[in-house]
Parts: sequence; structure tokens; C-alpha cells
Amino acid sequence: MPEPVDTRKKPANVKIHVSTGAGVDITWADGHASHYDFIYLRENCPCATCSDERAKKAAEVPAPPGASAPIASSVLPMYKPKPRARSAQAVGHYAIKIDFSDGHGSGIFSFDYLRTMCPCDACAHEFRAV
Repeated sequence: MPEPVDTRKKPANVKIHVSTGAGVDITWADGHASHYDFIYLRENCPCATCSDERAKKAAEVPAPPGASAPIASSVLPMYKPKPRARSAQAVGHYAIKIDFSDGHGSGIFSFDYLRTMCPCDACAHEFRAV
């Protein structure tokens, strides 16, 4: 038996600002408004590759004092260009797919996931509290 839909996670209005780079604005059915920067969305991409990468980083054990540090990538993080959205499209009535300037485009951001990861304190407390 399917679970009932949580109406708090149903969008009433979605605006994706690809040309200005402003991000994604969603007004939810319960009246709450969320704003997502493209950088925040790219860092929280729900695809399997990105999820695995985040899990690996979280599991890394820091090197003991005096041990040699791992070799850094060839591009220092502060000089890497920030990802921007090149395009975005609806996926049915349940998600958004965004193609980013770094070549990544396999993440599908469901509205359920987007509401759960809303960056505001109220949603963090309501949807991500342990």
C-alpha cells in the first residue's frame, strides 16, 4: 500500500533561474518558501556517484600527526570555478534535473528531497532532526 503524500513536500510554484544563476525558488503547498543556490544543489546532488563520494569523505580518517599529507588535486579548491546551472528541466511532476557547468547532470532532485534539504532552520528542525 503506498504511503500518503506529505502535502508539505508538494510544490505550489517552482522558479528555476538558470540564466541569472540565482538558483531555484520553490513555494510549497503549505506556504513555505525555499531558496536553493546552485552551488548548494551541486554539493548535495542525490545521484549515486555523489552520494558515494560524500560517504567516502565522511569515512576518511585524518592522518596522524607527523604523517605525510595526501597529495592535493591539481586545482586548488579556491581556484576551481563554482558550478553553475547550464540547463534544467522538469522530470514528470515529481522532480527537477539540473545540468551543471562542471559536466555533471545525473542528479534528479525530487521535490520530496528538496523540501527535506531546504536550507532554512525550520525545515532542518522539522525534516532533518535526529
